[in-house]
Amino acid sequence: MNPRDSDDDRPGAAAGSSSAATEQQQSLEWRFAQVFGERAAGEDVQEVDIISAIEFDKSGDHLATGDRGGRVVLFERTDVRDEHANRRELERQDVPITRHPEFRYKTEFQSHEPEFDYLKSLEIEEKINKIKWCQTANNALFLLSTNDKTIKYWKVQEKKVKQVSVMALDTSRTVGDGTTSRASTSTSEPPLPNGGCSKKSDSLNSDLLFPPGGYPSLRLPVVTSQDVNLVARCRRVYAHAHDYHINSISNNSDGETFISADDLRINLWNLEINSQSFNIVDVKPTNMEDLTEVITCAEFHPTHCNTLAYSSSKGSIRLIDLRQSALCDNHSKIFEEHEAPGARSFFTEIIASISDVKFSRDGRYLLSRDYMTLKVCYCLHTPLSQCSYVAVSYSQFGSNPCASSVLTHSNVLSLFQVKSTFPFNTIARSAELGNTSNVH
Repeated sequence: MNPRDSDDDRPGAAAGSSSAATEQQQSLEWRFAQVFGERAAGEDVQEVDIISAIEFDKSGDHLATGDRGGRVVLFERTDVRDEHANRRELERQDVPITRHPEFRYKTEFQSHEPEFDYLKSLEIEEKINKIKWCQTANNALFLLSTNDKTIKYWKVQEKKVKQVSVMALDTSRTVGDGTTSRASTSTSEPPLPNGGCSKKSDSLNSDLLFPPGGYPSLRLPVVTSQDVNLVARCRRVYAHAHDYHINSISNNSDGETFISADDLRINLWNLEINSQSFNIVDVKPTNMEDLTEVITCAEFHPTHCNTLAYSSSKGSIRLIDLRQSALCDNHSKIFEEHEAPGARSFFTEIIASISDVKFSRDGRYLLSRDYMTLKVCYCLHTPLSQCSYVAVSYSQFGSNPCASSVLTHSNVLSLFQVKSTFPFNTIARSAELGNTSNVH
């Protein structure tokens, strides 16, 4: 048998594999796997109940959602592997599970309250803009949540509710001669001067009458553990550092710092210090009439603590290195797509604005999301004009009534987010081969 005639090298086999991939892609069915919350027929959705932020942790075992009412709701997976199970149970869990993972309600807490800035006469709403998970420690969950002006650092931990049984003393029991016993230490004698000694100091107070057998109803208090409750405690509040609305926060890989970005500035914080922050990017011009673009998103590199990327409303992405200078106004690399002269208009500026930027888990790829496309940058060494494009197909929204309503709603101008839920090189490879990908 000639090795050149193997099944993998034959054109028919390649055509069969491509057709199989096409059939698999066409057979994809998008549906709700799980719905949280119930709404009665005809019941209107309250403004405070609309979800404004959602975030998975790195393990995928916990999900956090924030709404316009300033609440943060946590969910946890029900099919998480138990490391303390027996060997047979662990071997059974090694078998791939085809069913969709299920989540259950864990806890919720009020993260932000409505505020009013009296100096600027500005009302600050409680809507949660972003949620970011932090590193866990001692079986406790840590996360950052922010509204337009204030960032809060939360710790969610299980607490055992302990109850102390009250010491019971039955005062209805009588002593010896039928008189009721009194447990009072008061005395009618005048107080002794300093250094004085009572003549009855070595004996019991005459008012304390003890029966010969003692008090059978006298018991020592006993501490008993009852239910286990989840308690959310705010450890830090990072406020008064942004003049404009905060649009993104991102944790650093060192586990000690994070950044917060508004329209014109990016600040660097330490998790343990909330009294000061360092301004590392400032694009505010001297004259505000010269302002041509604003910051839309900022993201730390997942492995290099000195590298971060931020996007702008003109469709450019800048990489900066914190080792170069304290104020990183000069970028180390820029991803920008150049347009033909005369092609730019008011609508092209809206479409070109990048709403979200994400690194792959290994940090080799960069994914950006604008109004019409997803752009994938390979290894952070290719310019934006040579990046692969994954078109966002709005033509297939007609089959989905929930998605088709987006096109006729004001949410069509909302800031879309992008997430990578499987190995990022798979997305980049499919885009490189020119495979069509539909985003719903």
